[in-house]
Amino acid sequence: MFGLWRTFSNVVFYLTLAVGLGGLVGNGLVLWHLGFHIKKGPFSIYVLHLAAADFLFLGCQVVFSIVQAALGSQDTLYLVVTFLGFATGLWLLAAFSLERCVSEIFPACYASCRPRHTSGVVCGLLWALTPPAVLLPAHACGLLRGSAWPLACLRYQAASVTWLLALACVACVAGLVLFLWVACCSQRPRPRFYGAVLGSGLLLLFCGLPYVLYWALRPLLHFLLPVFPPLATLLACVHAGSKPLVYFTAGRQPGKREPLRAVLQRALGDGAQLGPVGLSLPMNPL
Repeated sequence: MFGLWRTFSNVVFYLTLAVGLGGLVGNGLVLWHLGFHIKKGPFSIYVLHLAAADFLFLGCQVVFSIVQAALGSQDTLYLVVTFLGFATGLWLLAAFSLERCVSEIFPACYASCRPRHTSGVVCGLLWALTPPAVLLPAHACGLLRGSAWPLACLRYQAASVTWLLALACVACVAGLVLFLWVACCSQRPRPRFYGAVLGSGLLLLFCGLPYVLYWALRPLLHFLLPVFPPLATLLACVHAGSKPLVYFTAGRQPGKREPLRAVLQRALGDGAQLGPVGLSLPMNPL
């Protein structure tokens, strides 16, 4: 039994490492092209910050996994730092999905009432609000190498789990409403970022929520279901690392071979003209 558990742990560890490294490359390409080569609009700013949050999460996860494997010990501080990137991405995904849904259902009101720099201000606020929202319950529960206060830990953790699940519900429900609106009610062409919103929502539902449960019930899961934490971490890496594939899939045209920048421009840009192109992406049908 011990040998089987050791084999399982090694397999999950190397899978997590591989997915994390692949996700770093994908999100790095999104950051590079969207940050320097593609004209940014209100929604692509959300995607840029979301890619940065996913890059932070995956980078911390890869580095801390290697450190833990080398030292042979685990530190709760690693989980807290890593979860900061995950929680920031969850905030950003909820804001992005909700705003895209509202802009499609109420286009006239959205265009006339939305301030110009809303996306940048919202992203900045979310980056600023996430650390206290994560660090306060972590400090109360003794995850920052300090003593724990059980009652304060329970209150802070309940509040933390509540807002995390609320954000997940906002992202998933907004994606579902957008899908139903486009499929059943809207007479306009499929909106830009439609595939990105739906794909990111599905990834969150199936791959991101287990990591939220791990954060909420960490001591209990380590004791009752030790197989769950490594699997939740692997799924969280899939959640963060697969978003670039969603963008590439949304922007590609089957049967054509196009530069990578053109694919990302179609999926994430706002109609700007492309400059000189660089990397190419094979576009053969799967």
